[in-house]
Amino acid sequence: MLTYDIVVVGSGGAGMRAALAAGEGSGLRVAVISKTYPTRSHTGAAQGGINAVLKNRDANDTTDSHAYDTIKGSDFLADQDAVHYFTEGMPGMIKELDYMGVPFSRDENGKVAQRPFGGASHPRACYSADKTGHVILHALFEQCLKHQVEFLYEWFLLSVVTDGNECEGVTAMNIRTGEIHPVQAKCVVIATGGFGRVYWNRTTNAFNMTGDGAAACLEAGIPLKDPEFIQYHPTGMSKTGVLLSEACRGEGGYLINKNGERFMARYAPEKMELGPRDLVARSIEQEIKEGRGWGEGINAYVCLDLRHLGKEKILERLPQVRQLAIEFEGVDIIEEPVPIRPSCHYVMGGIHVKDYKTAMTPVNGIFAAGECACVSIHGANRLGANSVADAVFYGKVAGEGARELAKTRTFGSGKCLSEDAGRWRETFETMRKKETGTDLINIRQRMAETMWNNVGIFRNEQDMLQALKDIDQLLLEYEDACFHDPSARYNTAFIHYVEVGNLLKLTKAVTIGALNRKESRGAHTREDYPDRDDRRFLKHTLVYKNGDEYRLEYAPVSITKYQPEERKY
Repeated sequence: MLTYDIVVVGSGGAGMRAALAAGEGSGLRVAVISKTYPTRSHTGAAQGGINAVLKNRDANDTTDSHAYDTIKGSDFLADQDAVHYFTEGMPGMIKELDYMGVPFSRDENGKVAQRPFGGASHPRACYSADKTGHVILHALFEQCLKHQVEFLYEWFLLSVVTDGNECEGVTAMNIRTGEIHPVQAKCVVIATGGFGRVYWNRTTNAFNMTGDGAAACLEAGIPLKDPEFIQYHPTGMSKTGVLLSEACRGEGGYLINKNGERFMARYAPEKMELGPRDLVARSIEQEIKEGRGWGEGINAYVCLDLRHLGKEKILERLPQVRQLAIEFEGVDIIEEPVPIRPSCHYVMGGIHVKDYKTAMTPVNGIFAAGECACVSIHGANRLGANSVADAVFYGKVAGEGARELAKTRTFGSGKCLSEDAGRWRETFETMRKKETGTDLINIRQRMAETMWNNVGIFRNEQDMLQALKDIDQLLLEYEDACFHDPSARYNTAFIHYVEVGNLLKLTKAVTIGALNRKESRGAHTREDYPDRDDRRFLKHTLVYKNGDEYRLEYAPVSITKYQPEERKY
């Protein structure tokens, strides 16, 4: 049995910031478990920026303005005490990252450059060209190595293990050897990212974004909060869903239909292309629905036009965006518009965090941060450039919370851990020997189709009931799944098997939450309930799982300063 004071699961911005906060000068043994090499985590795909009030470009910006923009963008479902805590802490976080060596782009005065992003009243997105997440990951990795954080990479989370309401540790597989280990810890920080791969083919998410931490916590009795709120980024490339950063619109890009119109004038006459993502994504789909897009059906699209920015600005500010468009769409954005359509991008909901000042979940010793967690500062819709900010800020909060608790907490008995690891070893052996059964890829593909068709940007009761029926059938078929790989070392087929199981559990939680929220709010748009209903649904969804049974509870939203009002952009 491996033993550490603190185990962090996930090596993105949230996970590495948590590990650094837990290990820096504490004398505690800290390990990071990650199924990828740390600098290959999905934070590296975050191109556009990280929000903080530095006043470098606009002296009138305030942390209250940042908080109000975030709360308004959330359609008033964000917890306002947590949001203020976040916005007040972000200026200091940028200074920390700057001191670590993150090469932020600079203005003519040598200060950290800032640009406008959707839903923001002031330009506050700090950036490093269009590689912001990538450079932050590398800086954090260097700092973690400096402070003796141990990395168990190419390890895969199988379970979060509890004894009653107390953390015991995790069960994880060493992918390289096939060995399954109980990993004992006084505290565990879950930072495994989102689960956009529930929409397998139409997502900006990497293939490894399968909600492993969220699913493991759900199985451990920790509820998911607001899982129905899934953000669709307006500018996924039409053929692949691969993201073209919001930095494109922050730098002045236009959205145009086949008539050459900047159609956002119809939907957000003041903010235009810089409206909040939920509004812009719906607007694009509406243009396509009404016949003003190019193509038909799933292949229909509108265009993002950047030609007017000029070659020099594109090469300086958006070099990676240009390269992606060339590679995935065969389009040079200097010369022509690029076809785009909304693509699943971010999960606002996640593991229920009950204390925003420590990032602790309802289970003592288990913390969560980043996209896998729901504090909630994003509510029903996240603003652009608040995700990397959330990851590094709440990663630090979680790491500090775990560090302080680990100093006084003792290890559990390890009995539950050993038993859980034994069950997983049996499962691994059984699945390796299995020769016939249901094809996993077929299950995964049908899951993605029913989620996109029935629980997508526009939702209604009939479609979501069909999705539940489909998911239940897929769960039955999953019990008989087979992957035809008897090897122990690098058995990625087994990893895929567990990932598909995780996604199926999460799709059911998403659909149950969406079906029971009979209103439209933020990214959750009901055709049969088109209005926001604060009287009945200004509350957080909590989805619990016990065996095969799911149940719903609700929790109040913290409103400390801003009363809900109609959102206008």
